[in-house]
Amino acid sequence: MGIALSDKRDYYEVLGVEKNADDKELKQAFRILARRYHPDKNDAEDAESRFKEIQEAYAVLSDPDKRRQYDRFGHNVPGGSPFGAGGFNINLEDILGGDFFSSIFGGGRRSSGGGADIRIRHQVTLEEAYTGTKSELNLDLPTECLSCQGTGAEGGSTSTCGTCRGQGRVRVRQQIGPFISDAVQTCEECQGSGFTHDADCGDCDGIGSVNQPQIIRFDIPEGADNGMVMRMRGRGEPARRGRGQPGDLHIEIMVEEHPWFERSGMDLIMSLPLGYSDLVTGCDVTIPHVDGKDLKISVPSKSNSGDTVTIPRRGMPSNRSRGRGDVIVLLKLVMPTKFSKQELKKIKEMKQILDGELSIIERMENDAKIRRHSSS
Repeated sequence: MGIALSDKRDYYEVLGVEKNADDKELKQAFRILARRYHPDKNDAEDAESRFKEIQEAYAVLSDPDKRRQYDRFGHNVPGGSPFGAGGFNINLEDILGGDFFSSIFGGGRRSSGGGADIRIRHQVTLEEAYTGTKSELNLDLPTECLSCQGTGAEGGSTSTCGTCRGQGRVRVRQQIGPFISDAVQTCEECQGSGFTHDADCGDCDGIGSVNQPQIIRFDIPEGADNGMVMRMRGRGEPARRGRGQPGDLHIEIMVEEHPWFERSGMDLIMSLPLGYSDLVTGCDVTIPHVDGKDLKISVPSKSNSGDTVTIPRRGMPSNRSRGRGDVIVLLKLVMPTKFSKQELKKIKEMKQILDGELSIIERMENDAKIRRHSSS
């Protein structure tokens, strides 16, 4: 049993627009909703019915004459539905975009970039990332087949594709509900190249490229960060069958973990385990640094576990400016795990000195005041 015209939803409500919406607003609302509810993109049970409802609403409101009738009579137009007979020859590709139909029908516009990009990862040490370095990689990369000049054809002999006439694309008429659209697809006959051949090249099996060992040399800038990507233009895959430019080679920099440093932006952070006496009396500690020089850490007397010491401008250099980060040292108390009876006796004798004169409650109150003051 059909739905009475008077029971149908208001077309403006269907598209979510005001009654005074102009053509641009109507088109924008339809584009968003049609992409959302297209049955080839949405698996919901009501997707198809919603999509047809959206099409019907737009078809009426985008037509000035039908919109005038609808605004006057609503769904109860004299003489029947405002649709009339037959469908609407509206170019959905123009409204939804060619990329939308390419993703649905398996076609696509030929990429002007030609060959595909290649992405690899390259590991460096923190020391190399700090100073910058020259790197070299031995890779097997696809290169244009010399036997067929990248065409994939035996002897490089090709002819213009008769299906697409050398364009690499064909138009296919599709009907979705009441709409008839011309969708652009990649030509299946020539796979988008615009050319065909009788026999495949024996050296590359018709692909147009072969893998060959190559030496890739590149400079890693000082301050390189984990995840930095370096692009080498034209070192990716050749364009299929010699049509278009080769892709790019993307080298992603992966910085190895350091034995004690961790990186936070341009700062280098480390923890320094110390004994109680070192924290009380203070000390100087010298360690090797990633810049190849010694790093001197001066621990002030009466330090507490959890305090930090900052060494300015000894962190990572910036790869975008002349700035440089800091080294931040977290002081950490390390207690011995084994004591002799004599050592325990001496510690108990020094308990009052070590603990101070304040009670545990007073120490807790003082510690809370310090935390609140530092956070305010």
